[in-house]
Amino acid sequence: MSEELEARTLRYAASPVDDRKHFMTSSRHVTLCHAPQSRSAGALILLEELGADYELRVLNLKKNEQRQPAYLALNPMGKVPAVLHDGALVTEQGAVYAYLADLYPEAGITPAIGDPLRGPYLRWLFYYGSSFEPALIDRSMKREPAPPSTSPYGDFETMLKTLTDQLAKGPYLLGERFTAADVLWGTALRWTTMFKLVAETPVVKAYIERVTSRPAAQRAAKKDVELLAAREP
Repeated sequence: MSEELEARTLRYAASPVDDRKHFMTSSRHVTLCHAPQSRSAGALILLEELGADYELRVLNLKKNEQRQPAYLALNPMGKVPAVLHDGALVTEQGAVYAYLADLYPEAGITPAIGDPLRGPYLRWLFYYGSSFEPALIDRSMKREPAPPSTSPYGDFETMLKTLTDQLAKGPYLLGERFTAADVLWGTALRWTTMFKLVAETPVVKAYIERVTSRPAAQRAAKKDVELLAAREP
């Protein structure tokens, strides 16, 4: 990350909310706080899908840079992805994807308000953080889930079947239309099958390949390889 971008980010974090717009452009240029081989990989793919005007603030998670004061001043949760745009800080996966895709509607991968697919699109964007990840973390940590009446996802099997039944209708989550939600789920299922947290069934495997073989995903993967190669040991 350049010294100029570092300084601008720090000034942004320290400034009053009403003054933050002066530190960011009023255009559609965005800054993605990103770490290769992390959950922010999907957000990078999305920016490529959108043909967005963006720059990266790259964090080295192995050096714990996401927990250092400079970044915590920006995002107290110490997580990526995080997006800066026109005075706004956007975090949380579903919000990041919805925000970026709405910022570039001409890319055609976000159903507009009034489109019958808008509701299902939002459903699957937020199903990820509301149901899928909580269930996955409980399963990976070998924790007993809360009773179905209080669990955010009910039970693991129902949560996963709800997703895979939708994928089986294919080729994408919303049928024939590829959306930003597929970027989120294609990348999420790639890493969760890689770590054997989700079974790589034929339906899931075909879906992952369909999403991650797209040119935007290949460009983003190449950028991450270059970032890792350039990173200090």
